[in-house]
Amino acid sequence: MDWIAPVKWVPALSKTLGKHKFFRWLVYGALVGALSGLMACIIFFLLEWTKFFALEYLAGYAVAKPAGEHLVPFAATTSLHLWLLVLLPAIGGLLSGLIVYTWAPEAEGHGTDAFIDAFHNKQGFVRARVPFIKGIASVITLATGGSAGREGPIAQVGSGIGSGLARIFKLNIRERRLMLLAGCAGGLGAIFRAPLGGALTAVEVLYREDLEAEGVVLCIISSSVSYAIFTGIFGHQPIFAIPSIQFSSALELLLYAILGLVCVPFGYLYVKTFYGLRDRFFRKLRIRRALIPAIGGLLVGLTALWQPQILSGGYGTIQKALMGELPVMLMFTLAFLKIAATSFTISSGGSGGVFGPSLFIGAMLGGAVGQWAHVWFPWIVSSPGAFALVGMAAFFAGVAKAPIGALLMVCEMTGGYQLIVPIMFTSVVAILLSQRWSLYEKQVLNKFHSPAHRSDRVINILQDLSVKDVYRQDAPLTILPEDMTFSQLRRLITNTRESFFPVVDDDFHLIGILSLPEIRTVIFEESVLDLLVLRDLVLPPVSVAPDDSLTEALLKFLETGFGRIPIEDKEIGVIGMLGVEEILARYQLELQKLQKHETYPE
Repeated sequence: MDWIAPVKWVPALSKTLGKHKFFRWLVYGALVGALSGLMACIIFFLLEWTKFFALEYLAGYAVAKPAGEHLVPFAATTSLHLWLLVLLPAIGGLLSGLIVYTWAPEAEGHGTDAFIDAFHNKQGFVRARVPFIKGIASVITLATGGSAGREGPIAQVGSGIGSGLARIFKLNIRERRLMLLAGCAGGLGAIFRAPLGGALTAVEVLYREDLEAEGVVLCIISSSVSYAIFTGIFGHQPIFAIPSIQFSSALELLLYAILGLVCVPFGYLYVKTFYGLRDRFFRKLRIRRALIPAIGGLLVGLTALWQPQILSGGYGTIQKALMGELPVMLMFTLAFLKIAATSFTISSGGSGGVFGPSLFIGAMLGGAVGQWAHVWFPWIVSSPGAFALVGMAAFFAGVAKAPIGALLMVCEMTGGYQLIVPIMFTSVVAILLSQRWSLYEKQVLNKFHSPAHRSDRVINILQDLSVKDVYRQDAPLTILPEDMTFSQLRRLITNTRESFFPVVDDDFHLIGILSLPEIRTVIFEESVLDLLVLRDLVLPPVSVAPDDSLTEALLKFLETGFGRIPIEDKEIGVIGMLGVEEILARYQLELQKLQKHETYPE
């Protein structure tokens, strides 16, 4: 039984809301935000307690926590069990793999790509079970030490909620896509306590060079409501605390530019390792797919023997980098190991996000560059932790092509609004040098590359079609010689309904167009029957080629006012006539196809 089956009051409410567009989107956005916020609360609560139970109570590993996340009020006193710390990620990978591949295979990996794919290629449709399966599998993965983030799961969970509500209210496909975005924005805004960043990330991450502006208002409504619910339960404190920092010297931008340059090769390594391991290793293993995440988890556990800070989200380690408490070499080491551990976890099919690991890697790189800059240029850099904060946003912006969302998310998660200028500058440096790769393979360049915006291309329909696509080759064609007399013409037109004729010379080259409306005043003059020939009556030649676009053809119709124009092949000569009604008929046909695809599902 599908949980989204409409109840009795839904049709009446949907009909009422349909009459008031603004009020309708306000209600829909608030409803999506409320449900996404509640789901984020549940996921966060389960994640914190299960992580405490698995990593701290069972394995005895004290997980460092950021300043704003202390849901579990006490610490475990269990001694460290390294063997269990190694096995836990494998156990989590096994459980999440079995759950995902049994009930919802589309929930594998990082959920943001699945959300992007649903928007572009699946008409905003997410199966009703996916939010639950994704939530459970992600909690298991992260709680047992899998190196992943929260944003992927909550993006897929929230978008699933938005898609489900759209089906309940029988919204059309375009509206369902917007509800999908609203659900994602609600989940991100809540679990990261970043309402504006969550809203803009949801509309920006779909494209490499564009954003879904139509969904901004609905996403802000949803994100605001979800944020209010989440912070009403867990408090308003930002996730990370930062020291007193500020941007005061233009010389610092040179050092921030170096940070941007450092982010580029690490971003390339991150993306290539992530997808390289997936395509060249994990997917080639000849074992049941549900078991492969356990192998990835075991590799994570073995990596943790060296540096256990790479386990789970690593937010506590980010907090230390922001406070300038980690040495340079350790941070560079952790950046490399986090790339490997995240690839092991998610590329193998484990359930989790890549935003959190991106923040971790960026914070380590920024912290290392900041510490180095502080040693060599202490009169310029007084707070190396500021570079860790900027690195968080710049690294994610570079690999995800989402600079605005990254900037706002990091500022809201840290309260570091005073570093907006260096964040913008460093992010741009990273993005400009990272155009050839993206962490989200389902991203498209811009709206014109998305199936979701086929109807936006209506103005380009005629440009994409050529004359040879519409004209009837079997249609009768009447070509008149230039020496035909007016008397012969009068006998001809009594047997035809045409009003425009191509006139050719002896070599069948077009010399002009005979327009009957233009000679209407003399057509019944008996005195000129044998005096006039067609070369005296034609208008200047106008023609189109078979390969001309319909846009070019339509412009010629508009310029001349003709109802029909000859189609002229350079080698053969006049091969047919194109009518303006044929262009309009084809335009209408293409428009109907697009509207059928973009309005209501079958």
